[in-house]
Amino acid sequence: MTQQGVRWTADQVLALAPDAASRKAGSKLGATGPWSEAGSSDEGTVWGLCAGSGSKPYQTVIDIADSTGLAYKCSCPSRKFPCKHALGLLLLWAGEEGTVPRGHAPDWAEQWIAGRQQRAAGRATTTGGESGTASSGDPEGARRRAERRAERITAGAAELEQRLADLLRGGLAGAEQAGYGQWEETAARMVDAQAPGLAARVRELGAIPSSGPGWPVRLLEECALLHLLDQGWLRRERLPDGLAMTVRSRIGLPGSADGPPVRDHWLVLAQYDTADSRLTTRRIWLHGSESDRTALLLSYGAAGRAPELALPVGLAFEAELSAYAGAGQLRAALGEQFTPPTPTTTRPPGVSTPQAASRYGDALRADPWLDSYPVTLNRVIPTPDGDTTGIAPRWQLADADGDLALPITPARHSLPGLWRLAALSGGAPVTVFGECGHHGFTPLTAWPEGPGEAVSLC
Repeated sequence: MTQQGVRWTADQVLALAPDAASRKAGSKLGATGPWSEAGSSDEGTVWGLCAGSGSKPYQTVIDIADSTGLAYKCSCPSRKFPCKHALGLLLLWAGEEGTVPRGHAPDWAEQWIAGRQQRAAGRATTTGGESGTASSGDPEGARRRAERRAERITAGAAELEQRLADLLRGGLAGAEQAGYGQWEETAARMVDAQAPGLAARVRELGAIPSSGPGWPVRLLEECALLHLLDQGWLRRERLPDGLAMTVRSRIGLPGSADGPPVRDHWLVLAQYDTADSRLTTRRIWLHGSESDRTALLLSYGAAGRAPELALPVGLAFEAELSAYAGAGQLRAALGEQFTPPTPTTTRPPGVSTPQAASRYGDALRADPWLDSYPVTLNRVIPTPDGDTTGIAPRWQLADADGDLALPITPARHSLPGLWRLAALSGGAPVTVFGECGHHGFTPLTAWPEGPGEAVSLC
């Protein structure tokens, strides 16, 4: 960050906000008015005092160079992460040069940084000790527990096979009258069998009969994929090692990032959150400039709280990543980070729309349950596809140098990101990163044809 003299943009800062209200409130605090004693250090720390409703100002400190992503601390009572004060301080720092001068951190900020460093060192020591204990403590007990869980999953998979057979024997038409209750009951049985991956897919089946025209086809497709996953588990001993690990992951068994560390300069391609009533999941896509690898970082937060790991689009940093096991799996774990994230104009190499579809097809051979695959499209133009039969116009990304196109995922049509993409293009070719799947292409980030910064479409 400060070591290289490069500052973030306001968009990159606001991308960290957990919700729209926080973005609005943080924007109001991105000026010098409410702040006093603001400063920054060469090590990547920013601090300041923000006037609030009480007599004492809120103490806000941010560690931008933290090895696990940005870290925040504020004395305000907000439960949002980051809070509006942290966003405002980052916006202030990202503004004009000199607004947040270099200096020595006050005692309260130094104590927080020192505490983080001590806890990180303690975690590293504990992790090393635990790994040694796990390998030599009670391997026989661990083996027995794994066998018992495998037996429960096998029983659950066999029961699910019978329920799928009953559904098809009775006809798909009956699924609409049966309602969601039967699927929730089946999902609960899969939870009892310790197969959360199967439970999640069963719950998705329950929503299909009420999803609009064409639902029987979609239900049959998902039942076939669920049947394939069941059979993959029941016959896992016959599968190649990589595919067997993928089946284990899809079933819901925990995996480990035991692949060899890959050190590279990683570009942040996209970051977006999905949430349910229990968990917020953050997906961060990275691209290695030297390895030409695309990797996925997953981070989790309790319901209503943003995950701690935050890497806004358009940043790059040098770090080690270790891949998770499984054929075609792109998930990785972030290891040692050698440089803080800094803005960059670098963009990933792109492909044509036929090449993107081909890459998704190749990925399906390794992981048949893959919904989409990350890919960057080069020189495409967003345009309506001319179909006026629907309520909303359908859009596509057309090759600027050819006559082929990829449809944009219907779920993205109503999002503001689609209009940002159209405005960025203005009829000219753009570079677009996103996820290519059987429903179409979901655009996540775009770059203009000429020089310009990445624009998040999430």
